[in-house]
Amino acid sequence: MTEYVMPWGMALFEALVVTHVITGAVGLTAFWGPIVTKKGSGRHRKWGKAACYGFLGAGSLAIAMALLSLYGPEARHPEVTDRALFDGLFGWMMLYLGTLTIGFVDYGLAVVKHSRNRRALRAIRYQAMIAAVVVSGAWCGIYGAQVGHPLMVLVAVIGIVSMLIQQAYIWRPGDPPRTTYHGEHFRALIGMGISAYTAFLSVGLIRYVPEHVFNPAIWAGPSVIGVSLILYFTLKAKRASAPRPSGVRPHPQQIGDGLVKRQ
Repeated sequence: MTEYVMPWGMALFEALVVTHVITGAVGLTAFWGPIVTKKGSGRHRKWGKAACYGFLGAGSLAIAMALLSLYGPEARHPEVTDRALFDGLFGWMMLYLGTLTIGFVDYGLAVVKHSRNRRALRAIRYQAMIAAVVVSGAWCGIYGAQVGHPLMVLVAVIGIVSMLIQQAYIWRPGDPPRTTYHGEHFRALIGMGISAYTAFLSVGLIRYVPEHVFNPAIWAGPSVIGVSLILYFTLKAKRASAPRPSGVRPHPQQIGDGLVKRQ
């Protein structure tokens, strides 16, 4: 029996979908700009801002659509007949991925803004965002385990571990090297792309190819590419910041023996 759908509700949902697609397309396209441009350059910042604004919009709209999916009829997605699975994919997981995307954007920009004062990240405003990601991720994982959807558990674990890594940087007792925030910035904004592409492939794409809803390649692809980029930029940053050898220095006893001049 088909459940009655209120016209205004459908109109609202479709408007959210269209706007979500537009903002998501901006973010997904602009995401690659900061990766291929020189770090710190004007073009790097412009592409980065476009990606962040696009993902902030897409993440916010994803949360709104998730709430409508959870508390509205499932007729919007006829390809899913299991209500529990519907709530998991289009409700709790979409809600979590939207929150995770916003959390990554927020942290990635904040570590640059507060690069000289890491303790500013301990403010309630930032801690509340991290807590929201952890709580939504924990429920996504629990719900995924209940409905037998291990991939929901996997994406939840990845996000929660990422938040714990952020907290380790924020609350570490000693002052890290001055350029440590570079790595945090890279990881957060690449994580932003991972969560957005995962949401696009696992939630949006199945509207057109529902038979691939459980395809591990679709779910794992963004994470594999994203983690590879994180490792690449982390190693690159470490090589750039490593002290370079300054050549052979004379032994102190050699100075003054007529062979080595004093500086």
